[in-house]
Amino acid sequence: MTVAPQRPPTRPGTQGARPVPATPTTLRPGMPGTRPAVLAPRPAAPPPPQPSIRARLLKPFGPRPAVDRPLVQLEHVTMRYPNGKVALHDVDLAIPEGDFVFIVGPSGAGKSTLIKLLIRDEVATSGDVQLDGQSLARVKRLNVPKLRRRIGIVFQDYKLLPNKTVWENVAFALEVTATPRKQIRPAVDRVLAVVGLTSQARQLPSTLSGGEMQRTAIARALVHDPRLIIADEPTGNLDPLISWEILQLLLRINELGVTVLMATHDADVVTALRKRVVALEEGRVISDEVGGGYHRTD
Repeated sequence: MTVAPQRPPTRPGTQGARPVPATPTTLRPGMPGTRPAVLAPRPAAPPPPQPSIRARLLKPFGPRPAVDRPLVQLEHVTMRYPNGKVALHDVDLAIPEGDFVFIVGPSGAGKSTLIKLLIRDEVATSGDVQLDGQSLARVKRLNVPKLRRRIGIVFQDYKLLPNKTVWENVAFALEVTATPRKQIRPAVDRVLAVVGLTSQARQLPSTLSGGEMQRTAIARALVHDPRLIIADEPTGNLDPLISWEILQLLLRINELGVTVLMATHDADVVTALRKRVVALEEGRVISDEVGGGYHRTD
């Protein structure tokens, strides 16, 4: 007797429909009769790292990003020295990141004291001084060198090491922070190119002009990638032409996103550049305006 072959079972109520396979079939996205695949959402990409100032210095500068909190903030700051002299009295000041600010005023107005507070060379008698949201009064003396790595300082008298070459003076700023040797050479070479001192790299300070010594000091301040440059009378010992060259360099650095705070007596520079001007007198802020001038009284 001939036995008829058995047909695969069909779903109820589907006479003549395609037979259901006896064994399950693995379904893949795109096959007929399957639901669209539901893909898990991709994890959000991490924000791109902020390029260092050394990287940004080699690129044409563009508009600065907007920020909503100050890099430097003083709240009701008073500084009274042991001899009773009040150098600053109830000073409030906020400097956003990326700002360019002139600090002006006659001798004894409090400019130097303000700078000493910002580099934690002094601690305010009362009030709070903050750098990037950190209260400087709470920084232990042991951690002050680490704090100062976020600040580049340019002085009127350069403070270069006389027995070291230009290259070695700039490299020394990284050596004292235990930067690996393989990172020091390219960093120093780049920053010397930025300030225009590549050909003077092997010269001693005694063979440089005043402008070249100040550019060396600026390179040293920049090489450790600071958030803030403090320039204390950087053009005080320079003739007008060289002073403008130094100012143009500081302006370019500022356009690259570095905050610049410059104490000066140079009324012509302040008035010509039309930047923010904070005027001190007898330890008080008497004016704070953008595009202001400076009318010296001393």
